[in-house]
Amino acid sequence: MFATSSFTVNMHFCCNKLVDIAVLTKAKVCDSSIMSQTNLTKKSSVEKGCCDNKSIIKKGEDNLQKTSFKMENQNLVFLHTLVYTYANLFEGLDKNTVPFLNYDPPLIPKDIQVLHEVYLI
Repeated sequence: MFATSSFTVNMHFCCNKLVDIAVLTKAKVCDSSIMSQTNLTKKSSVEKGCCDNKSIIKKGEDNLQKTSFKMENQNLVFLHTLVYTYANLFEGLDKNTVPFLNYDPPLIPKDIQVLHEVYLI
């Protein structure tokens, strides 16, 4: 998908800091309030133009080769067999039966000597 599509990323920098980034549209320029916050040493850079716009352009390819998809008899038999077996694989799993639902669990034997705390010495 990205091989054939083209897009543009626009970035606006002010005093070497990224202010805005936009995809497929123009980036917004910085406000005058940001320029007024700069101190006296940076005023000379404001006069020179501290703002900078950069754009990254990704061009898509238009000359792609077209391929043909030719189905042979062997491929059709294999594809038909694969679809048939995969469709019938989950046929018996619709009913969820538990075979031991009506049975009680086994009785747990208790150690009577430990229960009454009677030990042989």
